Amino acid sequence: MANQIIARITGVGSYLPERVLSNQDLEKMVETSDDWIVSRTGIRERRLADAKEFPSDMGTYAAQKALKTANLKAEQIDMILVATMSPDYISPSTANLIQANLGASKAAAMDIQAACTGFLYGLSVAKAYIESNMYRHVLVIATEKMSAFIDYKDRTTCVLFGDGAAAAVVKGEGEGLKIDSLCLGADGELANLVLIPGGGSRKPASIETVSEGLHYFKMSGNEVFKHAVRRMSAAARECLVRAELQESDVSWLIPHQANKRIIDAIAKNFNFPDEKVYQTVHKYGNTSASSIAIALDELIKEHSFENGEHFLLTAFGGGLTWGASILTKTTR
Repeated sequence: MANQIIARITGVGSYLPERVLSNQDLEKMVETSDDWIVSRTGIRERRLADAKEFPSDMGTYAAQKALKTANLKAEQIDMILVATMSPDYISPSTANLIQANLGASKAAAMDIQAACTGFLYGLSVAKAYIESNMYRHVLVIATEKMSAFIDYKDRTTCVLFGDGAAAAVVKGEGEGLKIDSLCLGADGELANLVLIPGGGSRKPASIETVSEGLHYFKMSGNEVFKHAVRRMSAAARECLVRAELQESDVSWLIPHQANKRIIDAIAKNFNFPDEKVYQTVHKYGNTSASSIAIALDELIKEHSFENGEHFLLTAFGGGLTWGASILTKTTR
């Protein structure tokens, strides 16, 4: 009997735009203050893409870094999966644009829209492709230009979001992080809590939709907070059970970087001390689908890990969508 294939991440990479938007900058744009933002979100600054920088560009840069880390060439990629809720276009897919940028001529390509949970949804598809032996090399990219959809006159949303991208190469062999378990969920009954009303076929772009600001991101913050903590915690617990692990077995918690209050609430639910919770929210804000992937890349760059160490990822986003995953360090 052949050995079972277990999908693992063998290379990661991330990209953040150069422009920094600080809380002090926002004080000049909207009625807010550094104290107000930090006390409610933990965010001190975020990165914004420039006018000629798009999700396909940022995703390409992150993918190139991930390929280099994995010692893989673009022409070896079989499938490109791009998680984004801020695509370059409605059509064609951002994945196709990145395929062309990379020169990954043998790769199929498609976008995944699961909002802030997109990277985990992408990993789940990659895991299925790899473990079914359909493909050998899958590139999962999460890339967002949220600033293109943010109303910088709305202080409830403009303080939260930033831009950025991250990528992961997923294979069935080699040193890296095994994708041991994945738990995903959704609740379309609550889709109205997080949405961009205009621009789709229901409300196509028009003078009226633009004048009414329907192309901007809308969110019911208080309701989202309650669902985020509950759903992310439940998904994380389900993943631990499936992997037959205890909370104490986890070396690092890598939560969606939405808001420090949400992160702290989840850490408290699992009795994780601050030093085991990896955070980037203070310097990048909420970069939607790319947030946990950016955090994962930075964690790997900053620390070395022993074989068998476990990482718990959990995320929540519009849709509503949520999910969690257990990754385990492997040296073979």
